Amino acid sequence: MKGLADKPSYIIELLEGGVTLEDVIDGHICEQALVEKSAFVVGDLGALMRQHACWQSVVPQLQPYYPVKSNSSPAVIQVLASLGLGFVCTNKAEMNLVLEHGVPPENIILSGVCKQLAHIKHAAKNNIQHLVCENEAELSKISRLHPSAKLLLQLTTEAHAAETSMAFGCSLKSCRHLLEAARELGVQVVGVTFHIPSSCQDLQQAYTHALSDARCVFDMGVDLGFNMNTLDIGGGFTGSEFQLKQVESAVRPLLDAYFPPLSGVQVLAQPGSFYVASAFNLAVNVIGKKVVTRHWDSLPQGENNEDTEFLYYMNEGVYGPFSRKLLGNSITAPSVHKHVLCAEETVYPSSLWGPSLDQLDQVVERCLLPELSVGDWLLFSNMGVCGLEESTCLSSSPQLPIYYTVSTSDWYEMQEAGVALDSAMKDFAMVQYSA
Repeated sequence: MKGLADKPSYIIELLEGGVTLEDVIDGHICEQALVEKSAFVVGDLGALMRQHACWQSVVPQLQPYYPVKSNSSPAVIQVLASLGLGFVCTNKAEMNLVLEHGVPPENIILSGVCKQLAHIKHAAKNNIQHLVCENEAELSKISRLHPSAKLLLQLTTEAHAAETSMAFGCSLKSCRHLLEAARELGVQVVGVTFHIPSSCQDLQQAYTHALSDARCVFDMGVDLGFNMNTLDIGGGFTGSEFQLKQVESAVRPLLDAYFPPLSGVQVLAQPGSFYVASAFNLAVNVIGKKVVTRHWDSLPQGENNEDTEFLYYMNEGVYGPFSRKLLGNSITAPSVHKHVLCAEETVYPSSLWGPSLDQLDQVVERCLLPELSVGDWLLFSNMGVCGLEESTCLSSSPQLPIYYTVSTSDWYEMQEAGVALDSAMKDFAMVQYSA
């Protein structure tokens, strides 16, 4: 074991000799089988590096600013900070987290539609200059508490408005009034931010409208004497390279037309899910089982009018690591640990539930699984989004253990990229995991 601190906050398992992520999961499941069978998370830090390489390859013109709310795990923040990303924070705790990991204040944006006074004061105290603003009330607060702030106006988009009933951002019509109010108050406006959701079906049209509106706001700002130099095209990146290429195809010609390199405008984006979703896997244990036989009277006589459905209860649910289900996000069906499905094997309609016995605590509404037994393990992939350090705050269970891994090949690539895990990451300790 190679220790990097007297009392490390977390441990990275360095995988050598052909050891895979699946081997690590198997090992921790075996450990849990001897104790309480608690759920746990395995994070692959190398996946962060691979996603960063993909981002730089496909959209090198977009400077990534990571939204901390996507996953506030210190390990994630440390790796992404070492890779030179900027960060988007929504509160004091998130600002402190990234500052503690050595992120310069100029690489931090304080976002949020309605920020608490204490958070604005904290940004001013720590020289965090870039703040998002979308209305006159927020502008008034910022002018009093952080007069040297550099504002990004939150611009509403048709794509986002179609997805939510809540007003989000300021309309193009109201921007000039907001800009004039900022000039009267002596607050600098330096750019625009907007958001296109990942569910948007027509990216070309959505970005055409948004970037055209952003150009109009830039022109208004220049007319009023502001130095408009920052454009943030927001999030909406799923984690798929294919979807990222779709965004790039839609955005690149528009940026060339409205914000060419010679304009001096820095173009940012907020890839949250893109970096962390695929980096984490969650293992949960089946703690209960119920068989439901449904009768269908509508089927013709002689056909099988009975359908067996299984309800499985897991030791974690929507009040823990599956909390994003409560926000309307779907959870992908899991795989069954150490189970190879044969062609002849029967699968049954199944639903997966958390342990609370709450009707809201349904994690997966319907999927096809072989018949499981109490004590079996289910593996959920793409579980990196939704703040792993905070995801169990509503749960009665203790904080889920997170085991960080990195393969030797990823380790060397990270070293070459400047991610000095062996020196800069003083909260880490390294252990070798070999076959």
